[in-house]
Amino acid sequence: MRARDLMSAPVWTVDPQTPVKEAAEILSEHGFTALPVVDDDRLIGIVTEADLIRGCIPVETRSAYPHHSEAAETTVGAVMTSPATAMSSGTDVADLCQALVDARIRAMPIVDGSRVIGIVTRGDVVRVLAREDSAIAADVRHRLEIYGGTGRWKVEVHDGIVRIVDLFDDETDRHVATLLALAVPGVVGADFASAEEVER
Repeated sequence: MRARDLMSAPVWTVDPQTPVKEAAEILSEHGFTALPVVDDDRLIGIVTEADLIRGCIPVETRSAYPHHSEAAETTVGAVMTSPATAMSSGTDVADLCQALVDARIRAMPIVDGSRVIGIVTRGDVVRVLAREDSAIAADVRHRLEIYGGTGRWKVEVHDGIVRIVDLFDDETDRHVATLLALAVPGVVGADFASAEEVER
């Protein structure tokens, strides 16, 4: 499975001159956790919920936290994280997930060169993992039928793990069918059996 299989597109973006309040409204209205920041269609940063709230709420004098008297920053360019980590649409989802965890970020912009074409969030990944086995099986079956014809494949899915039974026993077809199954959103593993193995 690749980033393109679960990214949200088109993606909302803001520019460095966007007011912090406007960016906060976009995040709030749409339930986003982050917005890519672009300048001349080129990714230059990302603004997250944490970036927006940092230093933007006046501190009460009785607060235990140090008081900052400076004026709050009012534009996205002043509070964004830059440079932003980004990945291409062809990135393996396993690598993308590892990057989200290792960098402790909640959203990954997906780019074509430096142009933002989508975004993947931790929530997107969790939704894919939560996909019903029946929906996964239907998708796998559909892909296999396009590749090798109808009536040839038997597909079972349990907890995201696909088991494919092939009426023919062709090693090349097994390899291709496994790759097709692994590309379906929600699949966490795939194995193969011939009809003879199932009968035994």
